[in-house]
Amino acid sequence: MNKETIHIENLSIGYPDKGDVKVVAAGISAGINSGELTCLLGANGVGKSTLLRTLSAFQPKLGGEILIRGKEIGDYTDRQLSRVISVVLTEKCDIRNMSVLELVGLGRTPYTGFWGTLSKEDKAIVDDSITLVGISRLAHRMVHTLSDGERQKVMIAKALAQETPVIYLDEPTAFLDFPSKVEMMQLLHRLSRQTDKTIFLSTHDLELALQIADKIWLMDRTNGVTIGTPEDLSLNGSLNNFFACKGIVFDLETGLFRVVNEHTAQIRLVGHGQKYAMVRKALQRNGILANRNVESEAYIETVDLKGGGNFVLHRPHKAPVTVYSIEELLHEVLLSHSL
Repeated sequence: MNKETIHIENLSIGYPDKGDVKVVAAGISAGINSGELTCLLGANGVGKSTLLRTLSAFQPKLGGEILIRGKEIGDYTDRQLSRVISVVLTEKCDIRNMSVLELVGLGRTPYTGFWGTLSKEDKAIVDDSITLVGISRLAHRMVHTLSDGERQKVMIAKALAQETPVIYLDEPTAFLDFPSKVEMMQLLHRLSRQTDKTIFLSTHDLELALQIADKIWLMDRTNGVTIGTPEDLSLNGSLNNFFACKGIVFDLETGLFRVVNEHTAQIRLVGHGQKYAMVRKALQRNGILANRNVESEAYIETVDLKGGGNFVLHRPHKAPVTVYSIEELLHEVLLSHSL
């Protein structure tokens, strides 16, 4: 069973605003566990960065408690906190004349003192951190020659070398292409398991977070912060409400979000698996509501690959039409006036 590393009780967050205090969110109570990847989701301007800065002790809380390993965050000295929390920021690191090995070595600063001389043990921790992230081949490369994804991995290795139980990341996938985003999220999930660290990150990559995160924090101005597993938030309607009135709905059949299309017709769709999902998606894009719960005389049958991989359109008083691609199927359906 994963242990609660961070306990938050009745937390209020905000910042000074024109001589007053702007409250961003209040009444936040939650725990963040070791060995889990937790993702903070929310629209721009909702306060994700404020929350992350407050949890990192970069700015003071307005009220409530933040306990890390049972100790109030304000009771830590800066030096103690540097051995408890490491932070990976979203900004690109424009560092020149420094190798990957040297940069990751900076993660040992809380332990090396003013001169930053690495002991044999420090160097071993740096090497292990580089290996754990999978960038050993980059160890002697200069940081400024790396891609965005490679640089982000270096910063994560630096955080690992800091040997803190808690790692916060602010938009770690912000500048990455899609395959690199997936790789980064999978890496962080794997690290949470392998190291038993508490990894908490903010992200706009909603779909990836829903597939990879252990816990989701949904942050909005109406409901504050809603917390749960992706599956529980799906079933209780929180995810659907999150994008209410924004042209997006949460699809319980796929467990993902989809764009709402206006429907001018509907047809029953029979089948299952990938072919069913792809036909449904194509029809809905063309304004046709299609699923197994629709009641209509006409229906589409998605035949299993073992049956030839065909699609069969059944219409009343007409012979079934068999086609071999979704493009052909769309052509037949859109020509039909009997849906």
